[in-house]
Amino acid sequence: MKELLLIAVGSALVNNVVLSQFLGICPFLGVSKNVKTAAGMGGAVVFVITIASFVTGLIYKFILGNKNIMDGKLEYLNTIVFILVIAALVQFVEMFLKKAMPPLYNALGVYLPLITTNCAVLGVALTNVQDGYNIFTGVINGFATAVGFLIAIVLMAGIREKIEYNDISESFQGTPIVLVTAGLMAIAFFGFSGLI
Repeated sequence: MKELLLIAVGSALVNNVVLSQFLGICPFLGVSKNVKTAAGMGGAVVFVITIASFVTGLIYKFILGNKNIMDGKLEYLNTIVFILVIAALVQFVEMFLKKAMPPLYNALGVYLPLITTNCAVLGVALTNVQDGYNIFTGVINGFATAVGFLIAIVLMAGIREKIEYNDISESFQGTPIVLVTAGLMAIAFFGFSGLI
């Protein structure tokens, strides 16, 4: 239990996928203009990463990494198979949001299908394999990593909403102040490195 807690805290805060590993920057910067939209994107990413961790863990254990099937020589297919699994899950999420939550679906726009190419999702699946996590531990790692993404994107959205009302010099308006803010957030999250 202690090991799982350390993995969860490490994945969510210490090795935050966005602010420490710099994966998933595109939706982090693109969708973080509004807290509600950011929370919706974060929720979609939590769902996709958690389910993808489970499904890719099963596929790796029983097919790709199985030493009984072709002497385990299918591991070179990890990336392509994981991408296909992630793409299918994102299509499911997209169809669900289109039917159940049209305003959120419209607010996310092009960034929703981009979860398919979000390197954070693929990064978690490959990290689970690289670190030798079993299926359950991989799901815990995936969920915690996704929660870390959710925390980062919602914090960034909250800060960006407040920045709108500040008097910022013309040279820093727009993208520059967002990048400076992301850098300062990364420095702040570096303070969690002493937890583990």
